[in-house]
Amino acid sequence: MSGFDTVVHLIYLLCATAFVIGLHLMNAPATARRGNQVSAAGMGVAILTTLAVLIKGGQVDAWAAWALGLGAAGGTAAGLIAARVVRMTAMPQLVSLFNAVGGGAAALIALGDRPASTQAEVTGVLDVLIGALTFSGSLIASGKLAGRVPGRPITVPLGRAAVSGLAVVAAGLGVLVIGLDAPVTALYGVAACALAAGVLLTLPIGGADMPVVISLLNACTGTAVAMAGFVLESTPLIIAGALVGAAGAILTKLMADAMNRPISAIIAGGYGTGDAVTVAVGAGSAAVREITADDAAIQLAYAAKVMIVPGYGLAAAQAQHEAVALAQALTSHGVEVTYAIHPVAGRMPGHMNVLLAEANAPYEQLQDLEESNPAFPRTDVALVIGANDVTNPAARRPGNPVSGMPILDVDKAKSVIVIKRSLGHGYAGIDNELYTEPRTAMLFADAKAGLTALLTALQAYAR
Repeated sequence: MSGFDTVVHLIYLLCATAFVIGLHLMNAPATARRGNQVSAAGMGVAILTTLAVLIKGGQVDAWAAWALGLGAAGGTAAGLIAARVVRMTAMPQLVSLFNAVGGGAAALIALGDRPASTQAEVTGVLDVLIGALTFSGSLIASGKLAGRVPGRPITVPLGRAAVSGLAVVAAGLGVLVIGLDAPVTALYGVAACALAAGVLLTLPIGGADMPVVISLLNACTGTAVAMAGFVLESTPLIIAGALVGAAGAILTKLMADAMNRPISAIIAGGYGTGDAVTVAVGAGSAAVREITADDAAIQLAYAAKVMIVPGYGLAAAQAQHEAVALAQALTSHGVEVTYAIHPVAGRMPGHMNVLLAEANAPYEQLQDLEESNPAFPRTDVALVIGANDVTNPAARRPGNPVSGMPILDVDKAKSVIVIKRSLGHGYAGIDNELYTEPRTAMLFADAKAGLTALLTALQAYAR
């Protein structure tokens, strides 16, 4: 091994260390930004080092240099524009789109690089299979999240049988590629089968399962990238892909546990009601107690401890800034305020954390399920903003779609105020028993309008 090769391997080792450190820093909101920066720096150094290796080996001619330059410039521009233009409320569909880009890029590597060994052929087939499936599946998931594809489960006639048939065909073509050195057209056949399977597998999955689906597709993207690393014999790709794949798999399991649903049932689909809106029900319902913004503001002002429970309704209304402004006003009024965040509230893992961080909510006020539940019995007011299934006490009873699902124990607070447009169902399609609890009051409003009214009333009362 030459001195140049030794230096390259040491640099790659440092880059891999940066990936691991960055991933570790992403464990906490306060250090997540730094973790992103460390990981991005490691990947940047790895790319430059690989470019140096290609140039030294004479593998980059003028046309290749232009292609690399244009690709890097285009990708950088697209990333910068997305970072500046895309709203935080649209982050779930952007993450899903990034999953598609990663899976598609990994599949193209194997399609464009004819493997020279049996190991490379095996990893190449797996790369194409996983990458292409991730590409089409992530595009469908992104479309569902963005509203371009209906969020409800879409069942395709004989869809499961078709997926099974595509799996058999893809396996057969893979054997031809690996064992009989079939032409590259067989590998394109594997890609076509995987693309179709990704669509058929994702369409039947409803909106309730989107957080788990995004995490699962992220794990698939990482695995595809690792397989591409074996095809190219690229150590940084193998390590980065393996880290993403492992982290995504662990997160998928944690998210599935938070919903009390096996991953196999999530993949099977058919769960979740999509984005249907139910007409608001107000004081006409005898079982529900309605409250005005003025009365709710006085109740909040007199509280010693308030716990804010955000849900998808907050994200849909883009009301994170109003929620944080209300929390700041309460804090300045001497009220202790924290946020109780359920792991599957919203459309992607950490959705509520991302929104609240974007609105500059103090990190120390963000509490997860395990931290929040013991605090509810000593909470004077739990303010629920657009959260539904994750607060439903029915989960403690067997025999319904949310049975066994870990929930936020909102009903154990001394009083509850729910800001919601209607008494409509959540994704599970059942009534939320919290709304008829004696200690619960409903403020029927869009999340942004309701929070604005609360803040105005609180400021008027404070004066």
